[in-house]
Amino acid sequence: MIITYHGGEFFKIISGDTTIAINPVSKDSKIKTAHFGADIAIISLNDKDFNGIEQLSRGEKEPFVISGPGEYEVKKVFVKGFQSVSEYKEQKRINTIYSIMLEGINLVFLGALSLKKLNNDIKEALGDIDILFTPIGGGGVLTASDARALSVELEPKIIIPMHYGEIENSGKNKALEEFLKEDGAENGKSIDKFTIKKKELEGKEEEVVILNS
Repeated sequence: MIITYHGGEFFKIISGDTTIAINPVSKDSKIKTAHFGADIAIISLNDKDFNGIEQLSRGEKEPFVISGPGEYEVKKVFVKGFQSVSEYKEQKRINTIYSIMLEGINLVFLGALSLKKLNNDIKEALGDIDILFTPIGGGGVLTASDARALSVELEPKIIIPMHYGEIENSGKNKALEEFLKEDGAENGKSIDKFTIKKKELEGKEEEVVILNS
């Protein structure tokens, strides 16, 4: 499995010959976007910063779109969506948390979540989390401090922070620095892509992976 980050909450995940896009940035957004062909598009919030499905068509390839709570199976990818709340852009609206199972790895994507706590039913349904994608930037989604507290509660093996804005020329970002400080890893290094196999998750506990966008 190869995970790359395209800014905002936009991720590309490649597993074998299957390409998954999560929260693609629309061409109408002010956030820089990317264009590639995807088999599956997963959308957590109906906003131009996260619902750029038009960016995922290439040639005859059109993605299967998952955009709300429910259970889905597409190309041996098993997805469960759970309704939650976001206050992104100062509007209270529905956000979907996803559990995405592929290659025996459970990826949990919190989307534009603003809730500091998840109810027990959702936590139980998410199961043992291998990789957690969490927003950390505040402004209607979790702050760095709240994201760190929730991450500790959910006990993932790996944490991938997202939704924290641009990294400055100095290589720093205030929300990201705060998140790493909360984690006790102030000098976290960033990488261009994250490649992982199920067996490589053994022994990992809340390890933070920072992806360049």
